[in-house]
Amino acid sequence: MKQLYQILSQTLDAAFNCERTGNIEWFGNHTLRLKVLVDKYMPSGSGFDAGTALDFEKQTPGQLRFSTSFHHMNDAGMYTAWTYHEIVITPNLAHGFDIRVSGRNRSDIKDYLADVFHHALSQEISKTESVNV
Repeated sequence: MKQLYQILSQTLDAAFNCERTGNIEWFGNHTLRLKVLVDKYMPSGSGFDAGTALDFEKQTPGQLRFSTSFHHMNDAGMYTAWTYHEIVITPNLAHGFDIRVSGRNRSDIKDYLADVFHHALSQEISKTESVNV
């Protein structure tokens, strides 16, 4: 069993290695696996109405970067606004990973986003399940 952030990071590293060496077939396989894992396990719905995407263009070694948006509601249940966020995951030797949330902090949403992403990325995924996506 591995945590989702580990599987995503290792798969992203493999994709970049394939891209660098010109192995287009396996680059495609790895990027498809990343998309399937993100679509299956990362926040979607319940305010994350546009889902979550791994931001390939902004990736740097040793980080995971996601883009997402949140659809805010008022007390009457009416949608009031969208906020747009970049979520940056960096390694932390003592605690696994750190989360930085960019974007507007409407209704103190950044703490909630960090909690939701921490929960999603900490999920234990079996090797069989992570390969069969």
